[in-house]
Amino acid sequence: MKNIKNIIFDLGGVIINLDILKTIDEFNKISRKNFQDFYTQAEQTELFNLFDKGQLTPDEFFEGLRKEINFTGHEDEMIFAWNAMLLNVPEKRLDVLVKAKQQYNTYLLSNTNEAHIAVFEKNLYREHGVKNFEDYFDKVYYSCRMNMRKPDQEIFEFVLKENDLIPSETIFIDDSIQHVKGAGACGINSYLLPKNMEVGDLLTELKLF
Repeated sequence: MKNIKNIIFDLGGVIINLDILKTIDEFNKISRKNFQDFYTQAEQTELFNLFDKGQLTPDEFFEGLRKEINFTGHEDEMIFAWNAMLLNVPEKRLDVLVKAKQQYNTYLLSNTNEAHIAVFEKNLYREHGVKNFEDYFDKVYYSCRMNMRKPDQEIFEFVLKENDLIPSETIFIDDSIQHVKGAGACGINSYLLPKNMEVGDLLTELKLF
């Protein structure tokens, strides 16, 4: 790890506490269909992919979702269920990001959508008085603003090229194995963050701290 100069972090499940089962459970309370047939951590239908790539507005997404799950209630119920997965950002993880940025070039690369960005930025400000994640990284990349998403290799190659990063000098940390494999296929040193392990502890284990 002596040659590592760059760290690319995932957001949900690495920096933000994430519980996708909360969203699945909330949708299963209001939907006539099993939400896991449409959305899990491992895979999702094309509607979600398009939203992640910024190819649908929130209104278009929720209207499409209404049809997909055969939902007849108020849109606010869907919005609440969709955002239920977003939990808190522990202070210690922000401290890790500060420390990492002092020693490496750091980047945030997240599959996300405008609906989620609005909520987690609001939560970040409420919890920590910080408007967004921009100050914690050299650059922040959200899939919905790039028209690309993980695990497609093009999104990793874009980040590498735009910042003149050498893959062998770069590590990527994510909580989804398919994303780790996608980054690894680009030559990036890629690590799956184990469940119940802190990202700071993984960086220490890798001897990067």
